[in-house]
Amino acid sequence: MGERQEWYLEYEIQTNRPGLLGDISSLLGMLSINIVTINGVENSRRGMLLLSKHEEQIQRLKSILDTMDTIRVTKLRLPKLRDRLAVRHGRYIHSDVDDKKTFRFVRDELGLLVDFMAELYKKEGHKLIGLRGMPRVGKTESVVAASVCANKKWLFVSSTLLKQTVRSKLIRDEYDENNLFIIDGIVSTRRASERHWQLIREIMHMPATKVVEHPDILVQHTEYTLDDFDYIIELRTDEEEEITYENLERPAFSQDDGFSMFDF
Repeated sequence: MGERQEWYLEYEIQTNRPGLLGDISSLLGMLSINIVTINGVENSRRGMLLLSKHEEQIQRLKSILDTMDTIRVTKLRLPKLRDRLAVRHGRYIHSDVDDKKTFRFVRDELGLLVDFMAELYKKEGHKLIGLRGMPRVGKTESVVAASVCANKKWLFVSSTLLKQTVRSKLIRDEYDENNLFIIDGIVSTRRASERHWQLIREIMHMPATKVVEHPDILVQHTEYTLDDFDYIIELRTDEEEEITYENLERPAFSQDDGFSMFDF
């Protein structure tokens, strides 16, 4: 007997009638396919994670489902990360039509965003993630929460979360590929000491996960480009909000604000 393989089934309900889910569950049972997780996803769609020992069972399932006029199969494939999260949260992560590595979230999807980023953090090796969004939308908090979910230690290379922080060196234990490095593109380019930039270049070469808030500002002032990023995540208060940098490039804390600067 071979190992059981996971599959993702998603179908759109054409005619919603009592007992529809029961009929599909019975069909899966007759084909010896187990349901791992089931949830409604967007626009009258239902998603399922299935477990099957033989691919022939899945092919047979597909041919039978295609004869049903009450549903329309939209996906039947080996599950991707977005499929798993859709079943878990009941909604899909939306990517940009023109740029498939750009993913869009709104503030009431913070749980989904944190889960998505945590799954990205768990993958080993170099990853460069850009995070766009206006102030106080929850960018840094989401990055930190995802680090906790992924059991990763996070380090602020530059940040404005509590006080304006700019690092120019790391201590020995911080040079760890399992750490998550957080960079604020606006803070880094505003201060831009050569020691700070030398540290950023060192971190960029490490096979570790780096998250850059305001990546568009970083690439304007450095040798890095948006092509260097593996993922771009956009977080908005609502779907209509425009992400603009007109007011973001001004100094966040003046000397009269009562805030001090961490620079070490």
